[in-house]
Amino acid sequence: MKEAIFDALKDTLITFFVIFILYVLISFIEEKLINKFKKATKYSPIIGAGIGLIPQCGFSIVASDLYLKNYISMGTLIAIFISCSDEAIPILLSSPNSMIMCIPLLLTKFVVASVFGYLIDFIFKKPKLVINTNNEEIENNDSCCFHHHNHSHSKIKEHLVHPLIHSLKISLYVLIVNIAFALIIYYVKEENIKEFINRNIYLTPLLSSIVGLIPTCASSIIITELFVSKALTFGATISGLICNAGLGLIYLFKKKENLKNNLLIVSLLFAISLIVGYIILFIEIST
Repeated sequence: MKEAIFDALKDTLITFFVIFILYVLISFIEEKLINKFKKATKYSPIIGAGIGLIPQCGFSIVASDLYLKNYISMGTLIAIFISCSDEAIPILLSSPNSMIMCIPLLLTKFVVASVFGYLIDFIFKKPKLVINTNNEEIENNDSCCFHHHNHSHSKIKEHLVHPLIHSLKISLYVLIVNIAFALIIYYVKEENIKEFINRNIYLTPLLSSIVGLIPTCASSIIITELFVSKALTFGATISGLICNAGLGLIYLFKKKENLKNNLLIVSLLFAISLIVGYIILFIEIST
């Protein structure tokens, strides 16, 4: 038992350093990337799919704000939501055995986000978008942790303090999940868990998608940790991470008059996650 908890602490420490370095780097380019969305173009879905891949769930909040202001289309918003992976990438990068899986994960999410982004814009005729040519401020500048980004803050706060706070928060989630998994494996036994999942393998994309819809960083951590421990297939993992748009989903529902439209967006996101997840799962099973 002590050894399992010690391993959880060690893995969490490694994850913390990877996440912290990554978020420090992201802090230098975050504002430039956000400015990419201040003009509506026909390339917005594919740009959104690319920027969404960067592990910073604050982008999904900004995307929701831009969508509510009619700066970007529904297809672009969903492309960003699909490609967002929250903490999945840092966790995979901190695990030597799973590091290589970042490539197929990012590639799959980029392709799926781009294709469905354009498809949704084609099916659901988009209204005339507002073209932001005045470089005006986006109303919401909160990060995924709701630390307000004030441009008058010092560079130390912007590039060091916030990444540190965010990394500590995510590492706490990782530690809790790691210790919980360690206890489950200790008492339930790993072979029993794998046997249960193998018996119910066709339910895993559905269950993973439901977990992914929970608008918190913890859901992407749980899904990724299960994948790293080989408890989830790649297809089920993709399902959960496609659905996981961080706090962007919460921000989307801030205007109650858009409830019907927002429920449509969530439904489309859920349906896409199931379609893609089950296609990949069947491919995995048949090969």
